[in-house]
Amino acid sequence: MFREGELTVEAHGAVRLVTLNRPDALNAANETLHGELARIWPELDGDPEVRAVVLTGAGRAFSGGGDLGLLERMSADTKLRAAIMAEAAEIVRGMTAVRVPIVAAVNGPAVGLGCSLASMSDVVLVEEHAYFADPHVALGLVAADGGAVMWPLLTSLLRAKEYLLLGDRLPAEEAVRIGVANRVVPKGKSVEVALELAARLAALPPQSVRETKALLNDAVKRVVESILDRALAVESESFDEPAFRANLDRMLRKASA
Repeated sequence: MFREGELTVEAHGAVRLVTLNRPDALNAANETLHGELARIWPELDGDPEVRAVVLTGAGRAFSGGGDLGLLERMSADTKLRAAIMAEAAEIVRGMTAVRVPIVAAVNGPAVGLGCSLASMSDVVLVEEHAYFADPHVALGLVAADGGAVMWPLLTSLLRAKEYLLLGDRLPAEEAVRIGVANRVVPKGKSVEVALELAARLAALPPQSVRETKALLNDAVKRVVESILDRALAVESESFDEPAFRANLDRMLRKASA
């Protein structure tokens, strides 16, 4: 499998390197990239040659979250909003259902959606200068598309509440300490190390890897099915809130200045 565009896929033996490819926009998800993220996981899961996946971002960021232009259009266009929310559900269900291990190579800031993508991976490598942040709540949106689902499973409930409610940056070393990432790697080395680790995983007996991951993710699937639809519904409602509109307008003015 090889794919070009705003989400690229390269084959490295039995490993697939999936790259968010909007480097000039810090890999923020516009309509095209968001749709590709929704579709790629079933494709990878259905490929019998795939044994592991590495997920990273092009350029200096893992992902800056949602594209501001897309958020602005979603606030005015309820049909577009519904479509993006449906894709968000596909991303969460798709990533957490993939049978092979996903190794996140967090090569730079992982913000919003980027933070969620890392949290739904199976092994998370973060470069020493990178950080995580989920500013949904601070922006005026419910943190529904990954954070509220995954973070309480990765770290303590109190830690999850602190970082999701306040939206503060979580540096690489602290992310490892509280369980949001596995290990810190030197700047510029995350993809290299992730491919090496993914190759080790790909070389293991596939049935034992697949079924062990399924057992480990059983709790994840139960949480996803119990809260995801409600979480995305209330996030969708957030787009109609005055606080979100005011914050988004401020960010758009800052971006155009």
